[in-house]
Amino acid sequence: MAFLDNSGDIILDAVLTDTGRMRLARGDGSFKISKFALGDDEINYGLYDKNNVSGSAYYDLDIMLTPILEAFTNNTSFLKSKLITIPRTNLLYLPVMMMNELSGPGRAKQADVGAWVVSVDSNTTTALVNGGLANTNGIIQGDNPTNPSWGIVVDQGLNTNEIPATFTLEGDLTENQYIVEMDNSLGIMVTMGGTAAPVSFIDDDSIASYFITQGAGTAAFIKSNLGSSTTDSPIAGPRGTRIEFSVKPSVELQTSDYLFTKLGSTDITTALATAVQSTAGGAYTGLRFIDAYVRVSGGQTGYRIDVPVRYIKVYNA
Repeated sequence: MAFLDNSGDIILDAVLTDTGRMRLARGDGSFKISKFALGDDEINYGLYDKNNVSGSAYYDLDIMLTPILEAFTNNTSFLKSKLITIPRTNLLYLPVMMMNELSGPGRAKQADVGAWVVSVDSNTTTALVNGGLANTNGIIQGDNPTNPSWGIVVDQGLNTNEIPATFTLEGDLTENQYIVEMDNSLGIMVTMGGTAAPVSFIDDDSIASYFITQGAGTAAFIKSNLGSSTTDSPIAGPRGTRIEFSVKPSVELQTSDYLFTKLGSTDITTALATAVQSTAGGAYTGLRFIDAYVRVSGGQTGYRIDVPVRYIKVYNA
């Protein structure tokens, strides 16, 4: 839900998300709001002008006059930038999450498209390999996630040189639970070894949420004791935990071109497309692809990061 606070009298314009409306419509008394989130999607803090000649009362005037979005029901389009909650007031640095592309095979994005690439079937994987693709970093063999164990790695901690990486990160700043969200019609979350994570919830927009907890049945996804080496983590200061996972394409992407033609586009120019075009006999025209995001949020602080993912499949015109 959301609300508008107009100048003068407060006008409350509250709406429930589609899922909230569905639960309320049950009429069995089970609908209760136990948690809520606040966001500042509309606000550009770069507009804060501490040099305004009119004085301090005008420093944030442009921010205060920013139009606020009207409430709407689609939860996937709202609250992209949720405010985080940290009770302590004596912190000099706030924890962040960063993509780890420093070490290990396949951690880096595929350079030609700037995203992690999921090859959805064996034909696509074979065409890339036989086509002699020079840089295979960032390509997840979705048809066989265990070969090799490539995937997405996110580190968490204090990204500052003012506190040595050898220091232990305080418990209330360390993430021990992550929420991973992705379009369930496109892919599912799996370990680096290919084991599927249990889905916690799928909303009306087919967005699946995975609640990954350290020390629980999903412990294989979260690593601790990251050490202090600058070659193994992009976090400059004390490190918290690391979540690492891979993506397996949905059955529909593997067996059908429907979603590729409905939601995606074609690629005949990138290095990936050139590689599949060079396979024996010129069997393929290029690649069909769908660009999407996988969102990773910290359960402790609410900090989040969006990971670009491209699903690809060979085609012949």
